[in-house]
Amino acid sequence: MNQIFHPYWKWECYVNGMWRKESREYEETELPKIIAFTGCHNSYGSAMIDVIENWKLCIEHHLTDNSINQRAYIGHAACNYKHNWPEYLVRVAWNNLTETQQILANNKATIAINKWNKSRKTLYYAQTEIRF
Repeated sequence: MNQIFHPYWKWECYVNGMWRKESREYEETELPKIIAFTGCHNSYGSAMIDVIENWKLCIEHHLTDNSINQRAYIGHAACNYKHNWPEYLVRVAWNNLTETQQILANNKATIAINKWNKSRKTLYYAQTEIRF
């Protein structure tokens, strides 16, 4: 599959501030909330489905890029979509989850990515992309 590119300034995640840096006070206040949210795989998974259904350009750009960790991206985007949390804090929160919580969250991300792939209705033939 070829990657589909969109300029970053059109990515919904960029416009929503997913890549911004926050103050130390914000980090200390929000980190426990992010840990709790990402540790609840059902709520986290629901936000992953929401983001693939509503953020078309950044999802298409990133989920057609086979060089990135797509499950991590979906998780970061879901947190930004649902709660406007920046990506770097989601990474910090991830390291505070148990292995079981990480596995359950990764399973939800895989479900969301598979749902997105099935919804695309795109056939790939050699290097040519055909859309319906």
